[in-house]
Amino acid sequence: MSQQKNLFEIKKISFSYKLGGCLVEALKNVSFSIPIGKLVTLSGPSGSGKSTLLNLLGLIEPVQKGEIVFNGKPLSRLAQGEQNELRRYHMGFIFQQFHLIPVLSAEENISFFLQKQGLSKYEVQRRVKETLEAVGLWKHKEKRPFEMSGGQRQRVAIARALAKNPEVIIADEPTANLDQKTGREIMEIFKQLSEDKGISIIIATHDKMVQSFSTKNFHIQDGKLVK
Repeated sequence: MSQQKNLFEIKKISFSYKLGGCLVEALKNVSFSIPIGKLVTLSGPSGSGKSTLLNLLGLIEPVQKGEIVFNGKPLSRLAQGEQNELRRYHMGFIFQQFHLIPVLSAEENISFFLQKQGLSKYEVQRRVKETLEAVGLWKHKEKRPFEMSGGQRQRVAIARALAKNPEVIIADEPTANLDQKTGREIMEIFKQLSEDKGISIIIATHDKMVQSFSTKNFHIQDGKLVK
């Protein structure tokens, strides 16, 4: 029986930052692994360190102490250009506030970022159609964000992340601004992406409903992993 491979290995990570005159220890000696192609959640109260950990996994913040290994590669050994390429081409990001461009339609919000990757016009169009169909929004492709519901806007954000063909999607409280029914629909999409496309999904949340979709939940409290 083959051993399951890990996409991320988090090894004894500690991270602190200054807030006013105080030093805040956001993470304290955290270690765990995230397998390839699974949906996992990071739970914990506000201020527990979830978002800090997401920022480290997404190469938004540099590792201060410890090591993060992505697909067998220690991130500390990658040059800045290699880290930028990893973040740009291999990771998709979804946020609580959607971060869509207001003047662009759903399809334009996705194609805008794909064009920056130097893809052909045909490939851009193919990915836009494929991803909007995957989230059930192709018939709304010409709508701008203000013409869509919160759930529809979040679906566009998911399609935009998915269009990269990423190995992992990192999501910070993606259902927080949605009602329970819409949030559950969004989680069904994440589940399908993980199962059908083999994409690893990492979601920071405090919502029990969101956690119920995960194959593994890691609970963080006061910067520490709680078993």
